Amino acid sequence: MSSPAQPLAASLVQSVDWLAIAPPTIAAVVGLVVLVADLFVAENRKTLLGWTSVAGLAAATLMLLPLLDGDRSTFCLTGDATVCSYTADRFTLVIQFLVLGGALLAALLSGTALKDARKELPEGEYWFLLLSSAAGAALLPASRDLATLIVALEVASLPAFALVGLRYGDRKSSEAALKFFLSSVTATAVSLMGISFLYASTGTLYLTQVADRIQNVDGQLHTLAQTGVVLTLVGFAFKTAAVPFHFWVPDTYVGAPLPIAAYLSVIGKAVGFSGLILVTVVALPSYADVWGPALAVLAALTMTVGNVGALRQQATRAYSAVRLLAWSSVGQAGYLLVPIAAAAYSGDAEKSIGSTVAYALMYGAVNLGAFAVAALVGRTKSLNRVSDYRGLYASSPLSALLLAFFLLCLAGLPPGIIGLFAKVTVFSAAVDAGLGWLAVIMAVNVVIALFYYLQWTALLFRAPEGEPEKHRVPAPLTAAIALTGVLGIALSGAPQLVLRFTDTALF
Repeated sequence: MSSPAQPLAASLVQSVDWLAIAPPTIAAVVGLVVLVADLFVAENRKTLLGWTSVAGLAAATLMLLPLLDGDRSTFCLTGDATVCSYTADRFTLVIQFLVLGGALLAALLSGTALKDARKELPEGEYWFLLLSSAAGAALLPASRDLATLIVALEVASLPAFALVGLRYGDRKSSEAALKFFLSSVTATAVSLMGISFLYASTGTLYLTQVADRIQNVDGQLHTLAQTGVVLTLVGFAFKTAAVPFHFWVPDTYVGAPLPIAAYLSVIGKAVGFSGLILVTVVALPSYADVWGPALAVLAALTMTVGNVGALRQQATRAYSAVRLLAWSSVGQAGYLLVPIAAAAYSGDAEKSIGSTVAYALMYGAVNLGAFAVAALVGRTKSLNRVSDYRGLYASSPLSALLLAFFLLCLAGLPPGIIGLFAKVTVFSAAVDAGLGWLAVIMAVNVVIALFYYLQWTALLFRAPEGEPEKHRVPAPLTAAIALTGVLGIALSGAPQLVLRFTDTALF
């Protein structure tokens, strides 16, 4: 009896490529180390936990370098080495760089925020949740089966709910966490329903096998497969904060600690968009006639609602600066959707997806920079209104210049060349795919966005009301602002580097 059992057992054992899975694994392990260490570290030495977390995220980011040599896959079927659950290809590495680099910058912002919070935020739990979420977010772009995709999505999302509502005794924070939780749970439920339908109709969870089998589904299961496609798309649209699933964004960003709002604006989007790309372009290319028009309409609605929402923000309203950045991020999500929609119509889907990834890299760098300066101003102006930025140049010239640069990048105006370059790339993806109407709507929205970005930029250089207030910049905050500034300026000097980085064989 033992001889047949041994080959069967051997066939179920999958080899593990530890180097391929190192980036998310390091983030997860350091998170556990920080959680345990929190029990033994004295109260006056809790900053050690923060620096350990920063070092862990830096190490996880550096572990991407050995993976640049070529594609690596692990957790593969023993009978077919080409069907794997985890693949570290160029697409994976670019998104992991965005996720782990963004989490590192959010961690630098968090060091100052935790110090200023005066025990309102428990440090050990905060760092554990941030690292856990980053580990899930880094796992997601490497996922090549639907089960791993959903697990990664939830590992990235569940700690984020807790981070939003972690501040003791803050009703605004609790309300924000509840809205975020309810919307995200709804998205997950819809996605799981769609994925279960896809599995029932194709008999597999692996993305490449789904792509092959869904084209030849039995006639009786055809409606089930179509319903699965639609529900899966709706679920991921929730995760990307696309309209009409965007309602949680402004309140969540305002209620969350500012570094977590920055984290969600970049890493949260990277998670949603990378999942959407994997589901549409890799798993469901044969249903391009369904998801292509749907994503094009979603892109048009999302950019329009986001920019109009940002335009309506009153400069003197409490937290208007954070709300403006939140609505702006919804508008930017619309731009990010355009090339994914274009991939359905284009003969070269990889080039279209490359445009989304390039735009995400640009957006990540400059949006985190804008949030870093907002965190600096928020240290002395707790209501963080747009009007609080009046005359910032008089009190903190370098911060004002960098914020102006970040806002001009988001607007797509010189000297923010990288922003202009990214918008032209997305615009050309729409035109090349024959989506002229979507390109026109995007052009109109770019003009609308110019108004509120330039209005905020001009305010930075106006004469301050009263005596200008000096802003003392702590070292971690200085590092975050400097890193984003250097990255934005360097990419504006050589924007072609981004496309070269994202253009080669994404899948």
